[in-house]
Amino acid sequence: MRLNSMKISRSLAGLALLALSLPVLAQRAAPPGSGETFKDTSMLKPPPGVKVAIIEFQDLSCPACAHAFPIVHAAVAHYNIPLIQHDFLLGGEHAVLGDKEAAIWARYLQDKVSPAIADQYRGAVFAAQSGISSKEDMQNFTRRFFQTHGLKMPFVPDPTGELTKEVMADKALGDKLGVQYTPAIIVCSQHEWVHVTDTSQLYQTIDEVMAHAGATAGAKPSAPKPAAAKKPASTKSTH
Repeated sequence: MRLNSMKISRSLAGLALLALSLPVLAQRAAPPGSGETFKDTSMLKPPPGVKVAIIEFQDLSCPACAHAFPIVHAAVAHYNIPLIQHDFLLGGEHAVLGDKEAAIWARYLQDKVSPAIADQYRGAVFAAQSGISSKEDMQNFTRRFFQTHGLKMPFVPDPTGELTKEVMADKALGDKLGVQYTPAIIVCSQHEWVHVTDTSQLYQTIDEVMAHAGATAGAKPSAPKPAAAKKPASTKSTH
């Protein structure tokens, strides 16, 4: 009897070790079977006191992020839920576009002007991607943005390096999570999260997570949903 107990204990211990060695899979993805093998998912929660939020890792030089930007923001406005944006610089062939500089300018606008203006800047960068092919193009684009919005553009946006640290901290956070491509869009509550890889399923996913969390949308249910069905077949970019 003792021998059998010992064998069972060893078997259970072996299974526990095997479970620890296996990658932690996403709780759920939309559509099912998609999504990344995230690592440390402890960060995938809304702010304290908030039932449901969207977390997004984006790269300002990523075409798929440009496609997702208006869809995600329309959903956030429709449901009146927070959007937590993180800069995740993939680099590679798109690094010459000045994506790091654009992220720093977006942080400057967020901290020194307003989050709303910073979001307008991000959206404008995404909309102008095809006309930006160098860091000089990005600088000229940013200068025009400041002028058209009646803002004084500083000669150096980040003299102390604090904004750069913020951008790189976002990158480190994405690396800790295990982000491999952008956009990485996660709908989360305090008890679950869903990696949305197809933006046409974003609204349905938010509905489900809100229902599970007992949350109520803050916007009218009749608000139109974006025509995400017209999107390209793939909404992710590996650069």
